[in-house]
Amino acid sequence: MLEFVFTRRFAMAHRLIHGSSEICATPHGHNEEVRVYLKPVEIKPLDGKQNVVVPFQQAKTTWHRFIDGSVDHAFQLAENDPLVEWFKQHEPQRLSRLLITPGDPTTELLACLLMSKLNCFLTVEQSGLHCEQIEIMETPTNTVRFTGNPLEFIPNTRPPEQCWWRRADMSMSELEG
Repeated sequence: MLEFVFTRRFAMAHRLIHGSSEICATPHGHNEEVRVYLKPVEIKPLDGKQNVVVPFQQAKTTWHRFIDGSVDHAFQLAENDPLVEWFKQHEPQRLSRLLITPGDPTTELLACLLMSKLNCFLTVEQSGLHCEQIEIMETPTNTVRFTGNPLEFIPNTRPPEQCWWRRADMSMSELEG
């Protein structure tokens, strides 16, 4: 089976307010790496001419634009984090730089959210590909790997139409607008 593997680095900040780790409740950042594994939806032989499933550029352009333009240097916050309201009141011009999650923005949740978003891009583009696996390296010693249906793992805290990870656009929250 042929598989595309694309890797992207991004810087981020977050804080985890619902866990037991006081150190993670303070805003802090990581330089992360996300690696995605894409496979064809349908198995077909190569055509004997171009011999590609889809051109690399077509397979990765939207995804890389999303990571580079939206996710890189975003501040990841839980939807009920008091800092979300603070930004609404004091720095509304920065709302588009907040990546909002249902509960704490852990690496585990981020893997599911990003995989769902990528699959939306691939479906809308009719690429013939789907994301089979995603890995996020949070630190040089900690990596989360996810395979399966991310929607089975993402908390259901709102209707699907209000979930940025279910849309093929560059959004990371419902605050933009």
